Amino acid sequence: MRNLKNVRLAEVQLQNDLPLTATAWDTTSDAIVCTFGPAQDNAVIELRRKRHDAYFSDPVGADVFECIASWDAPCPLPDLACDRVLSLHYFADNLTACLVLEGGDIIIVREEPLPGEDKIEILGSVDVGITAAAWSPDEELLAITTRANTFLYMTRDFENVADITFTPQDLQASQHVSVGWGKRETQFQGKRAKALRDPTVPEKFDEGKLSNNDDASTTITWRGDGAYVAVNSIEAGNRRVIRVYSREGTIDSVSEPVDGLEGALSWRPYGNLIAGIQRLDDRVDVVFFERNGLRHGEFTLRLTDEERASWASNIHLSWNIDSTVLAVQFKDRVQFWTMGNYHYYLKQEVPVTVSPEYSTPFSFTWHQEKALRFVAGASVSMLDVDFVFDVHHGSTLVPDDVGAVAVIDGKTLKLTPLRLSGVPPPMAHNELALDSNAIDVAFSKSGSRIAVLMKDHFSVFLWSLKSKPVACPILESSYPLSPDSRPRQIAFLNENEVYVLKTGPLNNAQIEHTALESRLSKIAYEATDSEQLFTLFPTLGHESLWFSHVSQPGRPISYSSITLKSPDELEVSPWVLSPTVDTYWARAAQISEDEHVLISMTRTGALYANKTLLAKNCTSFVVTTAHVLFTTSQHLLKFVHLDNPEILSRLSEDDVSQTLYKDTLKVSKPEAVAAAMLKGNAPASTNKLPSKGSKVNRICDAFLATLEKRLDTNLQNLVTAHVCKSPPDLDAGLQLVARLREKSSEQAQDAIEHMCFLSDANRLYDHALGLHDLELTLLVAQQAQRVRIAYKDFSHISF
Repeated sequence: MRNLKNVRLAEVQLQNDLPLTATAWDTTSDAIVCTFGPAQDNAVIELRRKRHDAYFSDPVGADVFECIASWDAPCPLPDLACDRVLSLHYFADNLTACLVLEGGDIIIVREEPLPGEDKIEILGSVDVGITAAAWSPDEELLAITTRANTFLYMTRDFENVADITFTPQDLQASQHVSVGWGKRETQFQGKRAKALRDPTVPEKFDEGKLSNNDDASTTITWRGDGAYVAVNSIEAGNRRVIRVYSREGTIDSVSEPVDGLEGALSWRPYGNLIAGIQRLDDRVDVVFFERNGLRHGEFTLRLTDEERASWASNIHLSWNIDSTVLAVQFKDRVQFWTMGNYHYYLKQEVPVTVSPEYSTPFSFTWHQEKALRFVAGASVSMLDVDFVFDVHHGSTLVPDDVGAVAVIDGKTLKLTPLRLSGVPPPMAHNELALDSNAIDVAFSKSGSRIAVLMKDHFSVFLWSLKSKPVACPILESSYPLSPDSRPRQIAFLNENEVYVLKTGPLNNAQIEHTALESRLSKIAYEATDSEQLFTLFPTLGHESLWFSHVSQPGRPISYSSITLKSPDELEVSPWVLSPTVDTYWARAAQISEDEHVLISMTRTGALYANKTLLAKNCTSFVVTTAHVLFTTSQHLLKFVHLDNPEILSRLSEDDVSQTLYKDTLKVSKPEAVAAAMLKGNAPASTNKLPSKGSKVNRICDAFLATLEKRLDTNLQNLVTAHVCKSPPDLDAGLQLVARLREKSSEQAQDAIEHMCFLSDANRLYDHALGLHDLELTLLVAQQAQRVRIAYKDFSHISF
């Protein structure tokens, strides 16, 4: 249910004689290494570096970037109008860049050459020309395909270690056998329907026919561990084939024939899927292959006939480094898809400024270490964007805490009030149809209004949460945005104020305030030339707006608030207690009449309350009026109280540890959590903390006292409370099961199953023996899978 939120966008408009042709990341300094040229009328290549703190509000030429090297690059092949950079890779460990050109040259550029080394050196050349090249993830092998249908492996020292020729006999490498799981051909269709046909034989066999839009390109992609590489090329001029080779150069498999398969190819770093593009008469699919060459599912790109013929006529694919996002690159935009519950969601669509004069695709490169950051380099622009995953939910304040959650899926917004309707994803209680792809979404304080941000406007919908069942939201109004801006985030204040974070045409970030009643918009905050704006969010009670920003490059992210003093006056106040590290998720809560607390989290999982470090291994958090609840990498749910501002001033990590509780506990009422946690919390002195066991036991006893009268609906909670004591009170839990067995054998079975899940089943069996209850012992033994011979000989004994 997570969405992608744009937290950083830096665009540079280029005015240069040479087009931007390739990009790569210098991971040591987060700089972008790029090539300008060659062009048809100017056969020169310039290798330049754009540093991470370089921002430009006006269109600039390439000379504003640091020049690493420049040289003439005439194309050696007469049939090419000019040479082209097929691969640009930067080695941060020795400050060198490797360029592979379509004309056949392999060039190394050394920033700090040793004595006797050239700064620019052509290490080798393929006379017939090169069609594709890609470095392995460990940067030890370079894979190259040539115009002569050969496949080469070269080491980092540029020694040729494998020379493979593509032949038609390669197609016999895989003998594909498909049992047709889940296909219509293998499903029952009635005894009179195709009674004489073998159901395992499909009605239609794909022959591998080429798409009408096929550009005859070759694509190379490595698996994440570098053990295998896949090559997508045309075989004998009439079929697309994906060949998979081992690292040693041995062919492993070839793909089954697929009609309409195009040249795009990207191997998911996780290793289980290879993504490609299949273009059919009525749609375009992203299709997946296994390593053995067999098809393994697909999803359809949501394109109209006009879009398929225009900007979607040429498509490329690229997985990010942690396999969570698939980038689908079109001629002038990039779509970002994620997968959850076997459903693919369209989370973002980012337009890229391109020039119609250059027909080659723009360069798109994921960061090798920051999973959700990328650079898109077109001939006239360079776009540096960073995302984070975030959950869009409604208020956590009573009585508006209905658990409203919004999931973005292209032109569909999936809405579910979890407190009123427990619909599991990818389904949703309501699916709201939009007129364009959603960028961001925000709920009002009551949750009855939803603001949806799109590329050129935002719309406000009314959502009636009091009707049963909850009806789909209806459109209330729409508000246009500047057509030349890039909207990034949206926030709701109370019920009638909307703020939009957007980046203008001159790379200037703005926060625009719109009063829904008057439909008047004005700029609430505008960043300075060197300032960056990251996130936008309301306080817990929706009294004021907070935003994160960096005033100058090199400084950590800080926070400020915007308060509406009057209809015509907005006050911006910096928050002096901002943490001294970069945090990208934040919530602000009011803990007293004139005091707030800022809860924020870094990418590495460090959770802060103002400047105080609460935890180092946080994975998610939520803030209520009384608590901060957060999960950890050890699958624990922890609580921190916010009702007393003095606690935060002396809070340490040890204090937080006292309030841990198993996340397997299913809490039915937040009040029960609050009542249990209030017992023994907020010690007068951090030097005299109660022991971990005693505090956990008091919490468990509080749950037992609260829930024992509601046994039917809280059985697992009661069992969990017994097992989670320190030490675990297994005897009391087993005695509870023994009492249940007299009333309901099904409940007793469920309770034992849950106890075996939470604790060591063999240890539980030993405790059951100690209670001298044979029926209970047999029940535990069945769950613990003990050998029956261990107790069957004594089945006649009664105690």
